[in-house]
Amino acid sequence: MIKVDTYLFFDGNCGDAMRFYERALGGKLNMMRAKDSPDAAKFPPGSGDRILHAHLDAGGAVLMASDWMHPSPYPGMNGFSVSLSVATAGEAKSFFDKLAAGGKVTMPVEKTFYSDAFGMLVDRFGTPWMVMVEPPTED
Repeated sequence: MIKVDTYLFFDGNCGDAMRFYERALGGKLNMMRAKDSPDAAKFPPGSGDRILHAHLDAGGAVLMASDWMHPSPYPGMNGFSVSLSVATAGEAKSFFDKLAAGGKVTMPVEKTFYSDAFGMLVDRFGTPWMVMVEPPTED
C-alpha cells in the first residue's frame, strides 16, 4: 500500500489555518504546540505557541501542517496546489465556497471537459487549492 498526504508550512498562523480547514472540510483535528513537546528546549526562542504538528483527518483525507521553525526566512507557499476531489458538483461548489471565504478565486467553479465541476482558489492563509468532481474511472 502507498499513501501520499499533504504537509503544509505556515508562518505563525498554522493553528488558525487548520481550524479553518476543520470547519470547511469537517473531520478531526489534532495539534501540538512547540512548548508542549518533550523537546521544547530545541526550538527557537519565542516559538512556544507555534504549532509543531497538526493533523486533520477529514473522512480519510489527511492534511498535515506546522508553523515554520527553521531559522531561514519562511519561503511561502509556491509551486503546488492542494487538490480536493469530491463526488458531485454540489459538493465541489460547497467546499469551494467555504475555502474561498476571505481568499482569492483564481478560477470559478465551472464544468470543464475533464470534470463536472472544477475551480481554483488561494485561501486566506495563502494555500492554493483545486476543487473538483473526480471523473469516473474506466475499467
